[in-house]
Amino acid sequence: MRTALISDIHSNLSAFETVLADIDSRKVDRIVSLGDIIGYGPDPKECVDLVAKRCEWSLMGNHDFGVLYEPTNFNAAAESAAYWTRRQLEPPANGTAEAAGYDREEAVRRWNFLGSLRVRVTWGPFLSVHGSPRRPINEYIFPEDPLNSAKKLKDIFARIKPSRVCLVGHTHVPGVFTDDPDFLPAAEMADGLYTFSGKEMVIVNPGSVGQPRDLDPRASYAILETGDADEPVSVTFIRLDYDIERTVAKIRATEELNDWLGERLLQGR
Repeated sequence: MRTALISDIHSNLSAFETVLADIDSRKVDRIVSLGDIIGYGPDPKECVDLVAKRCEWSLMGNHDFGVLYEPTNFNAAAESAAYWTRRQLEPPANGTAEAAGYDREEAVRRWNFLGSLRVRVTWGPFLSVHGSPRRPINEYIFPEDPLNSAKKLKDIFARIKPSRVCLVGHTHVPGVFTDDPDFLPAAEMADGLYTFSGKEMVIVNPGSVGQPRDLDPRASYAILETGDADEPVSVTFIRLDYDIERTVAKIRATEELNDWLGERLLQGR
């Protein structure tokens, strides 16, 4: 089976549409989302609708959670974006005047979809969480952790069991963590390909569709190949150019979204 792994779309419709078009060209069997459909970007409604339509399932990310409930521990720009995103998505209370052309039924459907997002999904030897097995919604597993936080990684790998492969998002940096521990950046893999071997335990991050942070502004996603009994075979990391300026222009045209959110897209950080 070929599974497209997408994560951290962050309301970036231009990037998401480009990724979906590429997925459609590669005969993928299904698409799954590792969370953070929304937050930061200018097109939350459209991105929620596409995930609901195209993905077999999606996880709850910290920005999805922040919009639904409370954006705690967010910087000022992210917090402002979360509250603006909530206003775009949250159905008004009954009896509240609605803007012309407002579709309450669609708003309720989107809000219910976000509220139904799961914190973790397991199948075969795979565990999927947005952040980490210890704190599924909001713990980061950083590329530098193998050097700086070996004890943290040891505990995280212990919590993957009885699964063997953990799929995560959250850091927006594509690559594979091994239990040596080590981090293998996708950019350093030949043809972006990682081949699983034996019964190893690894953590795979497909990177971010809508806001890469590895100084490469191109959209990132991955395709996971599995064989019989869902045994992992390989994962291929894919980078795509997209119309960044389209997203940046929308951010700049939205008063509640900080221009810095657009500038960082151009820099891939």
